[in-house]
Amino acid sequence: MDFTPTEEQTAAQELAARIFGDLSTHDRLTAAGTGTDAELWKALCAAGLPGAVEDIGLLGLVLLLEEQGRTTAQVPFAATCVYGLLAVAAHGTDEQRARLLPGLRDGTSVATGAFPERGAIRAAAGEGVPVTPGGLRTTVRGGRTVDGGGIRTTASGQLTGSLPLVPWLRDATLVLLPDADGALWLVRTADAEVTAVETTAPWAAGRLVLSGTPGERLGGPGAYESVLAMARTAFAGLQAGVCAGSLARAVAYTSTREQFGRPLSTNQGVLLRAADAYMDTESIRVTAYEAAWRQDEGMDAAAEVLTAAWWACEAGKRVVHAGQHLHGGTGADLDHPVHRHFLWGRQLDAYLGCGPELLAELGRLLARGARARKGDRSRKSDRMPKGASRESR
Repeated sequence: MDFTPTEEQTAAQELAARIFGDLSTHDRLTAAGTGTDAELWKALCAAGLPGAVEDIGLLGLVLLLEEQGRTTAQVPFAATCVYGLLAVAAHGTDEQRARLLPGLRDGTSVATGAFPERGAIRAAAGEGVPVTPGGLRTTVRGGRTVDGGGIRTTASGQLTGSLPLVPWLRDATLVLLPDADGALWLVRTADAEVTAVETTAPWAAGRLVLSGTPGERLGGPGAYESVLAMARTAFAGLQAGVCAGSLARAVAYTSTREQFGRPLSTNQGVLLRAADAYMDTESIRVTAYEAAWRQDEGMDAAAEVLTAAWWACEAGKRVVHAGQHLHGGTGADLDHPVHRHFLWGRQLDAYLGCGPELLAELGRLLARGARARKGDRSRKSDRMPKGASRESR
C-alpha cells in the first residue's frame, strides 16, 4: 500500500493549487453567487486538468479535488471528472469514448450525475414514487425513507421521471443516471426540462424532468456500482480539502487574534479543538487515498470506499463546525469565508449519504462477507473424508 504520488500526479496537484489559489478568491466567490465561476472553469480546462485525470487516475483526481476543496472553488470539476470522464473511459464503448471524451476533456461538455442507492431504486419505482434524489443518499418524505424514484425506460431508450435535485445541473450538458433496474443512462440536458434549485452550497443545482427523453446506455450490469464507488471516493477527497481549508483559516485566525494579552491559539481548549480537527481531516484524507489507490490498482475496494465516505460525513461535520466555532463570533457572519467551508462540509455530508446510512451499508457488506466465508469453511469441511480427525481438518 503506497500512496506516494507519481511525478505526474504531483505536477497536476501543484498546477491545480496554483490555479485555484489565484482565481478562487473570496471576492470572486462572492461575485459568483450560487453559480459557477466560468473564468475559473475555462482556466482549468485550458490547463488540461480535466483531461489529465485519465492519466493520473482516481488517486490523482482526489489530490486535485483536495485543492478545489481548500478554496471551495465553484466549478463542476468533480462531477465532470467522475460522471463524465472516468465513467465513459471505464464503461463506454469505443465509439462512445471517441465521441464523448474530447468534449469532456476540453470543458465544452460538462457532466453531472444522480445516484441513489441501487436496491432502493427498484423499491421506489415499484411503489410508483416519482422522486429521485440528486446525490448519493436518500431523502425522507412523510416520515419514511424514499430512495430512487421511478426513472422508467422503454425498449427504444426513452426515459420518463423526475429528479428534484441534481447538483451542477445548470452547468451540465450531460447527466448520468440509473433507471429502476440500475442500468446507467446518459441524457442530454438539451433534451430535458431543467429548472434552477438552490441548495445550502452553491452547486448550480437544478430539477430535471424527463418526458420520453432519449437516453444513451452506458456500460453493463456492474457499471452502476463502479461509478458510485468512484463518486464516493472523489467527493470524500473534496471533503478532505474543504476541511483542510476550514482548519487553515481557523489556525490563522486564532494565531493572530488576541484575548487577555495573548493569542487565542495559546489556550489549551483551542489547541485541543484544533488538534482534533486536524486528526479528523487526516482520517478523511488517508481513507480517501486508500479507496482511490485500491480502485486504481484493480483491487476490491467496496469496504474502503464506504469507510472513506463515512469518515468524510462524520469527521467532515466535526471539522467544519470546529472551524466555525474557533472563529468565535466572527464565525457566525454569513459573509465570512469560513462560513462557505461550513456550508460545503454540511452539503457534502448529505450528498455522500450521511454517516448512519453509510455505516449500515458497510455493516451489511461485512455481514455478507462473513456469511460467505462461513459457507466456504462449511463446504470444505463437508468434503473431508468421514474418518478424518478434527486435528487433520
